[in-house]
Amino acid sequence: MEIGIRILPLPEAYLTRVREEGLDAQGQPVRRFMSAGGDPCRDALRRSRPGEAVILASYGPFEGAGLNPYREFGPVFLLAEPETAPIDRAALPVSGNHPERYFADGPLAFRAYDAGGDIIDGALGGTEDVEAAVERFLAAPKVAHVDVRFAIRGCFACRVVRA
Repeated sequence: MEIGIRILPLPEAYLTRVREEGLDAQGQPVRRFMSAGGDPCRDALRRSRPGEAVILASYGPFEGAGLNPYREFGPVFLLAEPETAPIDRAALPVSGNHPERYFADGPLAFRAYDAGGDIIDGALGGTEDVEAAVERFLAAPKVAHVDVRFAIRGCFACRVVRA
């Protein structure tokens, strides 16, 4: 990628509420389970490992953005315990055929938003398209951020901004 990026972490207040209070962004009880492996854990930017404790919760990346027709909530998978390994937020987690490759398997939805939270462009693609799509959208001056979702189930994958 030629454009420097940063993947924004989920807000600490949200992670604390989900893990400690068991409530998601809509005040609903979260679902806790032992993973069979392969769940896209949003907080760690990696796939879950077999037997790892995981949480499924609702998340809205537009918290505090006010009312907007594009404001939405969707599912996210999170590790039940915070990740202890360092997380690289300056690169998209797409490299190689590693079994924990975050964007593996399935179509992705790329949505480019302006500073007011309106969608101004979008695309569908696969793992091989992640870097090109994010770079193309962030090259446009009107784009404030790009949200990536797993298209089939609508899970929020990440929000990418310029570094």
